[in-house]
Amino acid sequence: MRNLFKMIAVLASLIGFAQASTPVEVMVPIEQIYSPHGFDSNDNAEVVIEGYLPNLCHKSPKSEVVVKDNVIDIKLKSLKYASDNPYCPEMIVPFIEAIDVGVLDKGIYDIRVNGKSIYQKDGILKVAEASSDAVDDFVYANVEYVAKKEGSRVVELKGYNPSDCFVLDEIEIVDNGKDVYSILPKMKQIYDICPMKMVPFSFEVEVPAKLKSEKVLLHVRSMDGKSVNSVFYNGQDM
Repeated sequence: MRNLFKMIAVLASLIGFAQASTPVEVMVPIEQIYSPHGFDSNDNAEVVIEGYLPNLCHKSPKSEVVVKDNVIDIKLKSLKYASDNPYCPEMIVPFIEAIDVGVLDKGIYDIRVNGKSIYQKDGILKVAEASSDAVDDFVYANVEYVAKKEGSRVVELKGYNPSDCFVLDEIEIVDNGKDVYSILPKMKQIYDICPMKMVPFSFEVEVPAKLKSEKVLLHVRSMDGKSVNSVFYNGQDM
């Protein structure tokens, strides 16, 4: 009988541990919504969200996007494990997520992130009318990351282009008038045939001082139609 009680106690503890280690989906805290300028009705538009995971019991956030009329409804959730899990130390984990909201018609869209929760944030995204039927008017450099120089307003765009038939033409910078610099590293084709040849590059860019926000988003358009995003604090590293 004593052994039976021991077995029941062990089973109960195992069931309790299993329940504690089963994650549930929860909405995550949002700090800021960034709306880059420059998307038109032929682009896959993006909204960039800055937030944080309260501790390591939360795993990588995932998004759900619904566009209805002129409202972009985004749910940003993570899998949360029980707070008494020994593998969940107390540590805030910041994140930046670029959310693909698809090809949108020309217009002004209201953004709602984690609506009807304590973490709700709202924003606005402007989409211009496309000037042509092309998906994109330019080929952008294949930027993989942005390297900051401490104490400077200069950053480096680093990556690899898949061929040497494209070279840098110009780097255009446009802003949304508030808190985003969209950096557009435009390439030009110099050969008719483009052989496969990985070519590393590093382009220096000086971040303008036009926007007065304490922190701004550097939204760098890349060759694959996506973007590389980095928060910039008055010329200092994050």
